[in-house]
Amino acid sequence: MTVEQTARRPLLALIGIGIIAGYLSGLFGVGGGVVVVPLLMLLGVDQRLAAGTSTTAILPTAIVGAISYGVTGHVDWIAAALIAIGVVVGAQIGTWLLARLPRDILFWSFLAFLVVVGVSLWLVVPQRDAVIGIDVLTGVLLVAVGVLTGVLSGLMGVGGGIILVPILMFFFGASDLVAKGTSLAMMVPGSISGTVGNLRRGNVDLRMAAAIGIAACIVSPLGTLTAQAITPFASNVAFSLLLAFAAWQLVQKHLKARRAAGA
Repeated sequence: MTVEQTARRPLLALIGIGIIAGYLSGLFGVGGGVVVVPLLMLLGVDQRLAAGTSTTAILPTAIVGAISYGVTGHVDWIAAALIAIGVVVGAQIGTWLLARLPRDILFWSFLAFLVVVGVSLWLVVPQRDAVIGIDVLTGVLLVAVGVLTGVLSGLMGVGGGIILVPILMFFFGASDLVAKGTSLAMMVPGSISGTVGNLRRGNVDLRMAAAIGIAACIVSPLGTLTAQAITPFASNVAFSLLLAFAAWQLVQKHLKARRAAGA
């Protein structure tokens, strides 16, 4: 798809996508790609271009979101840095494994992971004042979690926040707000790396990315304020609904790929 073709996408539609993605990013600590990519595809954008454009639009949104959480003390910067190191490594491993592992087993395993996490969100509610205790072992585990997050992102094409936020809450004792803020901070280096790579491959439409990213940046702090205003249980319930939406998107893509392979 050429730049001339993508330039015809309605600006108001792109701004609307940015508003939705930015609010969800601030509310849940995710990049928003789970919403941006399918909505761009509804506008007729090629999936690869939609994914690359989403990664670029996420960059300023993640920065604004991390700052919004950071000013209220809800970002563990050390944990975010350690996770980011692992994610950079894991993303490369994930893309390497993508062509070598049986996709059906990976898909259903990851879908089962999302279901378990979604159910757990209704049963385990973190304390609002909980933080991540950093020591040597925890640091190593955070890097390992980053590697796992990067691998799964590369294999499944989902954003790291969907995976990371519940892991930080359940296994590292973080509050929902610290988990979300740390997730957004972790996304910044990954988004920079992804954007550079996608620009080299021509998989980014800068006009669309700018429209979505600017709108998302403006709305993201509103999502952050909402996250701080609602209870941890309400936050968990809402996040479980986002996981259900992400799972539905994955199932749709999986079935579409199988139909294409059988055609």
